[in-house]
Amino acid sequence: MTRIKMKTKKGAKKRFKVTATGLVAHNKANKSHILTSKKRGRKNRLKKSALVNSVDSLNVRRLIPYL
Repeated sequence: MTRIKMKTKKGAKKRFKVTATGLVAHNKANKSHILTSKKRGRKNRLKKSALVNSVDSLNVRRLIPYL
């Protein structure tokens, strides 16, 4: 008997990626609209990706089992 494969949650697949060391990275929020009222430095900081907290990374890894 073959084991049933786990399905990847497509929304999580689009939002998260796993780094080479196994950590989970995500893009920062607040960078999509109303950008004229935000300072240049703030927008530059929002460009960079951030790492998911270690407490939440286990839940995210369950959503994306094959990444």
